[in-house]
Amino acid sequence: MTQTSAEPADLDRARAKYRAERDKRLDPSRREILDLAGRGELVEDPFTEVVPRAPLRDTVDALVVGGGFGGLLAAAHLRKAGVDRIRIVEKAGDVGGVWYWNRYPGAMCDVESYVYLPMLEELGYLPRHRYSYGPEILAYARKLAAHFDLYDHALFHTAVTGLTWDAAGAKWSVRTDRDDEFEARYVVVAHGSFTSLKLPAIDGIDTFEGRLFHTSRWDYDYTGGGPDAPLTHLGDKTVGVIGTGATAVQIVAPLAASARQLRVFQRTPSTVGVRDNRETDQEWAKTLEPGWQKRRRDNFTFVTNGEKITEDLVRDGWTVFYQAMLSNRGYGDLSAEELAEQKELTDLQHMENIRSRIDSVVRDPETAEALKPYYRYQCKRPCFHDEYLPAFNRPNVQLVDTRGRGVQRITPKGVVVDGVEYPLDCLILATGFDQDSSYVDRVGFDVTGLDGTTLSRKWRDGPETFQGVMTSGFPNFFFLPPNYTQGTAAVNFVHTLEETVRHVAFLVAEFERRGVVADVTKTAEDVYVQRVVGGSGLALLGAGSFLKDCTPGRWNNEGDPDGRPRKNVNYPGTSTAYFSMLEEWRQRGDLTDLSLTPRPEANTAAGPAAPTDDVRSAR
Repeated sequence: MTQTSAEPADLDRARAKYRAERDKRLDPSRREILDLAGRGELVEDPFTEVVPRAPLRDTVDALVVGGGFGGLLAAAHLRKAGVDRIRIVEKAGDVGGVWYWNRYPGAMCDVESYVYLPMLEELGYLPRHRYSYGPEILAYARKLAAHFDLYDHALFHTAVTGLTWDAAGAKWSVRTDRDDEFEARYVVVAHGSFTSLKLPAIDGIDTFEGRLFHTSRWDYDYTGGGPDAPLTHLGDKTVGVIGTGATAVQIVAPLAASARQLRVFQRTPSTVGVRDNRETDQEWAKTLEPGWQKRRRDNFTFVTNGEKITEDLVRDGWTVFYQAMLSNRGYGDLSAEELAEQKELTDLQHMENIRSRIDSVVRDPETAEALKPYYRYQCKRPCFHDEYLPAFNRPNVQLVDTRGRGVQRITPKGVVVDGVEYPLDCLILATGFDQDSSYVDRVGFDVTGLDGTTLSRKWRDGPETFQGVMTSGFPNFFFLPPNYTQGTAAVNFVHTLEETVRHVAFLVAEFERRGVVADVTKTAEDVYVQRVVGGSGLALLGAGSFLKDCTPGRWNNEGDPDGRPRKNVNYPGTSTAYFSMLEEWRQRGDLTDLSLTPRPEANTAAGPAAPTDDVRSAR
């Protein structure tokens, strides 16, 4: 692939092209998604049979809602803080979260597994590949749950339907869709960002007579094969895929190798960089010294946050770009305007190299041109793959480029684009997850706190939190904030989860040691909300019109970032700044932002020990 260089004179041309591509994709209706109420056939678990059981009536110390890495880490750190009876309630048939559901062929992590998978040293585990495949990640999640004895009280294929604070007993009353009614002194909601399916509300989607499913509910009975085995039932089938984002980039090659014909329906192409995955070098593994994972994980986050560091320990597609973009030593002493232009040139050169790679791999010029992304690199989550682009050289693979307009409609027999019907036997929706509905709608239940206040009513105009993990009027209640919920965001989302749950575990251990029930003061909450609303919650993207100028999609609310509630933002600055804020608050140790009341019949001597250094320190 030829490396190109970008000059200032190229910026006007690129800006005009990017603007034109953006404008033809502006369509507010693209925010509409299919109402899945009563559509059990689309969301039911195809992987694990639901086992009947009797409803529970008991009490636990802590309820963790969600069994993905967020829930597992919350429960693990609560266990380390001395909490005994911990109950995970999970809609799926096992732990794993997105990795339980995403069993599609070719599923793999796009962040290096040595920094993505948590607690590797503690569990004595080293991933088999630099970028782990889905089955290994799911197996590791199960290993994590077993290591911390989290299966004993867990409830699977169970959804919380409501939480109500019992002030007299200082406990949360919990109800589920399996008729459970139990109590918990603490609640941590770890819903995650990749849980609620996003199915496009395309005209006619209910009329399709072939097999239709979302990638997170992969139907191996229909396709044959498995996550790492050929899809043996597709040899006489024409398969369609709607979507060309991170999931589609991974499933296209396995489908192309198995289906009689594959049609990929594209609205906006993704950036696809070199993945270069490989097995873990055992000689390298022998050189690792204690504390290696934390050093490597922190280094990855520092580089992708633009911190001024001298060494890149990971050096992959993520860090090479972010270091060049955010902390390029060649920028020198520039004014703010000059620096912005230099960063834009760095971005343009990177995008030109990505587009040049497509020309060097894809043989058909028309297909190659359609696969080229025309927007700034950070407008959409980057993808990395080595088999996606070559798949379009196969004679049985057709790219149906909708030129930004998306699929027109779905018929009983196929998909219509620009008035042309493309017949299909099977239609696979690689359309991602809902991250824009209200928080309560996404978690699937409401929470009733002090004086009958509901979370849905309090947050009707957007979240109101303290530090992104608590909200006033809901004692002993915590949530791990997904993006745009006043917490933080980073390339390695598991890092943000682990830092956040350490903070939650510190709080719970302190409350237990003091024998108190804790709520956030309204004053502290108001100050925090004003701080996040008045700051720049997407600092890496820059200020001003960056998101407005991006191609429409999930990151910018389909081209209208200002259409989101003003409170739907992240903590100002980078995730590093957020982690530092939490640590500095813990180090103060006075809990003055919280309202503490004695717990009924509290016996502080019987509670967990004071927080360990591991709980106190998040870095």
